[in-house]
Amino acid sequence: MNVILLEKMANLGEIGDTATVKSGFARNFLFPKGKAIPASKQNLADFDSRRAELMAAHDSNVAAAQKRQKAVADVALSMRVNASDEGKLFGSVGTQNIADALNEQCGSDITKAEVLLPNGVIRELGSFEVVLDLGYEVTATIKLAVQGLDAAADISADGSMIEEIIEAEAAEEAAKEVAEQAEEETKED
Repeated sequence: MNVILLEKMANLGEIGDTATVKSGFARNFLFPKGKAIPASKQNLADFDSRRAELMAAHDSNVAAAQKRQKAVADVALSMRVNASDEGKLFGSVGTQNIADALNEQCGSDITKAEVLLPNGVIRELGSFEVVLDLGYEVTATIKLAVQGLDAAADISADGSMIEEIIEAEAAEEAAKEVAEQAEEETKED
């Protein structure tokens, strides 16, 4: 199916180019999203009259994407997650986690669809470079450091509960004091 592009698309062409695409792609994606119209003589004539308007809209969209890029460019993001001693995560860090953390840190409006993880979700500790596709061929790169949590506040390094250890130590101390008092009383008698 031949279509006239109303937006610049990376693999198809520039605004106003005629491209041949599969009919399902045109009917289900390009036409509903307003990215293309069917290529006909009438539509070609209408497009020529709208070319300046479409170019201006494209330029404003590119400017908006570049403004979003400046807000997140070269951000160093750090995430602390539960991990094993071998550096494997209990769970994973995905696109939604990265987008939420980035939005919280920078006050941006990044969606999970804009976060690109070509190798899938992150399942180990380390440093990663994550690319954000902000649309209109504008990308940004952030540095992500995935770090393990230290021992939880209530759990010691050997996995035992700190409160239980403190209570056990207090009970031992109290038992020693009682034993010492009993010993002193027997010496005095």
